[in-house]
Amino acid sequence: MSVKITAIKRQKVTIPFERPIKTAIHDMRSVGCVLVTIETNQGICGESYLFTLNGVRLNAFDEMLKGLGEFFVGEDPRYVERHWQKVWNEVNPSGHKGLTIAALSALDTACWDLNGKLASLPLHQLFGACRDEVETYASGGLWLMDSEEQLKLDAENFIQQGFKAMKVRVGSADIQRDVRRVGLVREAVGDDVVLMADCNQSLSVKQAIRLGKALAPFNLSWLEEPVSADDLDGHVEVRRALDIDIASGETEYSRFGMQAMLQKRACDILMPDLQRIGGLSEMRKTAALASAYHIPISTHIFTEHSLCIAGSSTNCVSVEHMPWFAPLFNEEMIIKDGKLEIPIRPGCGFTFNHQVVEKMKV
Repeated sequence: MSVKITAIKRQKVTIPFERPIKTAIHDMRSVGCVLVTIETNQGICGESYLFTLNGVRLNAFDEMLKGLGEFFVGEDPRYVERHWQKVWNEVNPSGHKGLTIAALSALDTACWDLNGKLASLPLHQLFGACRDEVETYASGGLWLMDSEEQLKLDAENFIQQGFKAMKVRVGSADIQRDVRRVGLVREAVGDDVVLMADCNQSLSVKQAIRLGKALAPFNLSWLEEPVSADDLDGHVEVRRALDIDIASGETEYSRFGMQAMLQKRACDILMPDLQRIGGLSEMRKTAALASAYHIPISTHIFTEHSLCIAGSSTNCVSVEHMPWFAPLFNEEMIIKDGKLEIPIRPGCGFTFNHQVVEKMKV
C-alpha cells in the first residue's frame, strides 16, 4: 500500500520554567513551542517540534511551518531527501537561516520519525547504529544568576540524578566572579566529574583568553562559545591561545555554516543544533562532514530527538541533557552511570503526551 501525507497539524504551547534563568545574553522565563504532527493515510504519524525562548515570535514560526508544510502534503514521506531539497530551493529568496530553516528542520525531523515508525525501527538503527547509549552532561542548571548556594544545590542534584558531567554558565563582566563560581562547582563535585563552561558569546577575544587561562586549574573539558558566533577569526585566536578545547557551532545554520567553521579550524568540538542545522537529514550530513576533519560533535539541546544521531554517528561524543521539553513526552530519558540510553522504540522513540500538551496550549 502506498503511503501519503494527508495533513500536517500544528499546536502552539508554552512551557513555563520553575524560576527565571539567565545566561550572559539571555533572560528566560519559558519556552514557546510549535508541535508538528505529520499524518498519513495509513494512520501512522511523525512528530517533532521547534521552540523559541519566552515564546518570542512564536506566531512567525507557526506561519512558516504552515507555508512550508504545503510542500509535504500529498507526498510520500519516504522520499525525505527529495522533500528537503525542494524546500531548500524554495526558501532561497528568503534565506537559509532563521525561521525558514527552523520550519524545515521540524518538518524533516517529523518525516524521519514517521519513517522509523513505518519501518518499525528506532532511527539510530535505521541510519546504521554504532551504539545504544551515549555520554551526556547536565545543562539545566548552574545558571549565571545563581547564588553560590544554588550552584552547590544544582551540582549535588545532578550527581544524585546520575550525571557524571555538567556545564556551568560564565561570561559575566567580572572574570574573577566567574572563576570563583567555577571553582566552587569543581570543589562541590570533585575531580572525577567532567565540567564544562559556557560563555554564551559574551566576551571579546582578549577577555575570553584571560578567562580561559584563569580557569585552567579547574580542568575544564571545554570552553563554549567564548566570543560572538559570527567571529570565526576570534574563535581561531582564542583556540590557539588556550590549551582547553573550544566548543561551538550551536548558532550556525546548515552544513554550509558548519563547513565554514571546520575550514577555519574555529573549534575543537562542533555543536550542531537540530533546529538550526536543518533537521535530522542535515544533522547526519554535518556529522559526516565533521568526521572528515577529525572533529567530534556534541549535539545542542533537543536531547530526545538528537539521540538517534548520537546512536548512528561514531564521532558524536556526547549529547546535551536539557530537561525543558520532557513534559511534552510520554516517555522519559533514562540516565545510567552518566550515559543516556538511546531508545529502541520506533522512530525517534518519543511521542507527545496529548493530555499534558492540552494544558499547555497557547
